[in-house]
Amino acid sequence: MTHGSAGDAPAAARPSGVIVTDPPRAEAEHVAALRGYGVATVHEAMGRTGSLGPGLRPVQQDVRIAGTAVTALCRPGDNLMIHAAVEQCAEGDVLVVTTTSPSTDGMFGELFATALQYRGVRGLVIDAGVRDTAELRAMGFPVWSAAVCAQGTVKATAGSVNLPVVVGGQCIRPGDVILADDDGVMCVPRRSAATAVEAAVARTAKEAATRAAFAEGQLGLDRYGLRETLARLGVRYQPYAEYAEDVRAEDVRAEAVRAEAVRVEDVRGGTVS
Repeated sequence: MTHGSAGDAPAAARPSGVIVTDPPRAEAEHVAALRGYGVATVHEAMGRTGSLGPGLRPVQQDVRIAGTAVTALCRPGDNLMIHAAVEQCAEGDVLVVTTTSPSTDGMFGELFATALQYRGVRGLVIDAGVRDTAELRAMGFPVWSAAVCAQGTVKATAGSVNLPVVVGGQCIRPGDVILADDDGVMCVPRRSAATAVEAAVARTAKEAATRAAFAEGQLGLDRYGLRETLARLGVRYQPYAEYAEDVRAEDVRAEAVRAEAVRVEDVRGGTVS
């Protein structure tokens, strides 16, 4: 995964030791609407963009969340800035944590979750490690992480809160929409939230029509015009008997080539007069 602050942010916006307060957030109605769709649906609807990749996995199952990002950039093995980020979190947020270089230490556990749950935070996405996973599941606090590890951390090094960060190759800015479920995590830029809702509605309608067609026996080959694609790529249909005869003929040719190679080798070795 890609770690650290966003490379395309202005240089003045990337120093450590900065906590930005009250950044703009995506409209609550758009966040609520996106929560009604799965990560895969919104990802496809947005032109297959926004996915944070396969490395972030849920510690629970059958949970979907959507919320606005509060970002924290930490040093590996140091959760000081998570403490600072908790103060900046509000109802409906999702805390997004990454580190300046790869880390699997258990930077987050049930005590942090208790504090965030009190503030109405909907979940955590962390490109590092978590622990207390049984307790997190029991208390119903959703978490997506890159690792699960009991290794503890220190609270000693400055980082940042509510500056752009990069997770899984995606730039996440404070206030962006974070959508997460069993399929992974994705980010919808704040300014694109309304467009994402419209696209997800259209995608869902299209999938419903396709589902109905498949339930009545239509094939994807025909619905998507894929027979023409196969033909263009040179894929052809062949009856089994014809295919089997071709295989037998090829086996005969291969055996003849092998026998000739053995004969030539024997001649070269002087075993044949």
